[in-house]
Amino acid sequence: MEDTITLEDIRSALRTEGEPWEAGVTSLSVLSIEEQKKRLGVSPPPGEPDVAEIERRWPALEQSLKSEALSAITAPPAYDLRNVGGKNFITPVKDQGSCGSCVAFGTVATVEGRVRLWYSDPSYAVDLSEAHLFFCHAREKGRSCSNGWWPNEALDAFKSKGVADEACYKYEDGNVKQDCSGLCSNWADRVVKITGYTVLTGKPAQIKEWLSTKGPVCACLTVYQDFFNYKSGIYKHVTGSQAGGHCVTIVGYNDSPGYWICKNSWGTGWGEQGFFNIAYGQCGIDSWLNHGVDGIVNTGWRNNRRVIGLWAINEDRNAWVHIQGLGWRKVSPDNDNIFFNMLAVLIAAKAAARPVNIYEENGVIKQVYVY
Repeated sequence: MEDTITLEDIRSALRTEGEPWEAGVTSLSVLSIEEQKKRLGVSPPPGEPDVAEIERRWPALEQSLKSEALSAITAPPAYDLRNVGGKNFITPVKDQGSCGSCVAFGTVATVEGRVRLWYSDPSYAVDLSEAHLFFCHAREKGRSCSNGWWPNEALDAFKSKGVADEACYKYEDGNVKQDCSGLCSNWADRVVKITGYTVLTGKPAQIKEWLSTKGPVCACLTVYQDFFNYKSGIYKHVTGSQAGGHCVTIVGYNDSPGYWICKNSWGTGWGEQGFFNIAYGQCGIDSWLNHGVDGIVNTGWRNNRRVIGLWAINEDRNAWVHIQGLGWRKVSPDNDNIFFNMLAVLIAAKAAARPVNIYEENGVIKQVYVY
């Protein structure tokens, strides 16, 4: 039987370490060890380092990674995507429940933040379906709540197939509809796709630069028993055995004294309303697996948008329209009828302040409907 630790055990270890973080009763700490482990779910494929290997590696790498992060000169000393000039580009914290679907939640949160940065709109309505990603795409790979997944494969699915919105397939704690039968019939018309992703593993300086210029970073870490009791502060492992691997989203950092700011998927009853800070180099957070999303494919319906501006030049079929939350988009120059009909509709919509639905293909407006 696995050894258990008490809250007093953790607090005693924290006092020895100078109390870098606060431990307390959380929504995770009240669960049994078996139930806690169900909230993890990083499962490396053959050839990739597993949790045991990362546990062996990270203590020796901790100081060098921390030094590299602190010596980075191309990024600001602190950055938080929840407060960029008063704007929050990070979507709300969710709860994966008793299912090893953390990879789906960590990658979805990363893509959602990238979408908002991509469109330079902190209020951009994006809520993607973790159920579609996990119970459809991961299921095709033989993955389930009991055996977890791997971020590379999740991001590959985002690139090749895309992920629909939450309303298309609602996540219900992993207890029902795990066979993809809950997916809406028109999901293919509702997906968000990415253009690709960049591996940032073991490069804390590049992670900081990515966060401050492009958006969130998906990350894996080793979870120990004391982590379930985290309430606030800068986490570092102080006591308890290893529980497994977990996927989260890095949303910021602070060089003083040196920590990453992360979004978790255990609801708001854990940590700092679902977020946590973790010291540079700790638990493999910046040395196991880190990915940034390169870009968002500009294809799909964009609904209920205002026409902000119009621009044209003395060239055949060369006109652009500024769409609320999207920026400038080219009006399709495929032929005269399509071009002039859509342009007339967009001009009328702007004059009447009426919202429009547009279908864009790689950033070019192909269809327009007016409310």
